[in-house]
Amino acid sequence: MFRGCFTALVTPFKDGRLDEEAFRRLIEFQIENGVDGIVPCGTTGESATLSYEEHGMVIDMAVEVAAGRIKVIAGTGSNSTSETIMLTEHARRAGADAALLITPYYNKPTQAGLYEHYKRVAEETDIPLVLYNVPSRTGVNLLPETVARLSETDNIVGIKEATGDLRQVSDVIEFSREGFAVLSGDDFITYPLLALGGHGVISVTSNIAPRDMSKMCRLFFEGRLEESRRLHYRLQRLHRAMFVETNPIPVKTALSAMGLMEEEFRLPLVAIGEENRARVEKALKGYGLI
Repeated sequence: MFRGCFTALVTPFKDGRLDEEAFRRLIEFQIENGVDGIVPCGTTGESATLSYEEHGMVIDMAVEVAAGRIKVIAGTGSNSTSETIMLTEHARRAGADAALLITPYYNKPTQAGLYEHYKRVAEETDIPLVLYNVPSRTGVNLLPETVARLSETDNIVGIKEATGDLRQVSDVIEFSREGFAVLSGDDFITYPLLALGGHGVISVTSNIAPRDMSKMCRLFFEGRLEESRRLHYRLQRLHRAMFVETNPIPVKTALSAMGLMEEEFRLPLVAIGEENRARVEKALKGYGLI
């Protein structure tokens, strides 16, 4: 159900508010360039700064514009189980194809707590759920053994694995049930994750290079491994540029340089430093994006 390239979509702002026109334009840009799906309201979408109303609007618009042409995996995770259920139920009612649930941050739950958190959400809604493990952001690591237990739950269908640890990825794939989707949450290691038996990527870089990120995955699944590997190395220069500062600062800077949206962030995120701006622009020019 979830295989290929899914874009961790930015949330464009203009004068402090959601820029609906730019958001629709970004989604069409993704669809035209062949992505398999979009992921609104994730880390890249600055979800932590969205009000409940804005969060709902972003998901509603994503589903509306996608109109069944691509999958929509709505970010609905929180460090509160009840809040996660509330946001996830909104995504289900809106018609999202799945919900992406980050591990509860700041609380630092145990593995038992993580298991009970996801089990409760799964019991309260029937929308497909994708776990999201990014210890560098949350301070807690969802271990492969816990993922394997959760994978036995009918509507927990996959995980976005963003540890960057290929041994952990390998264990998750080995321990989890057959058909459980393992998606890279780290652009740099998407190709090796696919080689281990993974199913795709939830990508930051595909905001600016959706065609090549999608093509790299597609070539791999077609067995054209050398062509896919060449794209992996070609894309590395963009991956490096997209993480010179905290995500999504560089990617929003790049999208602005490409004329797709305003360069606007919400505090506590601020504009990119001038030295890193030059690095981003150099990467875009070198890739032919500006």
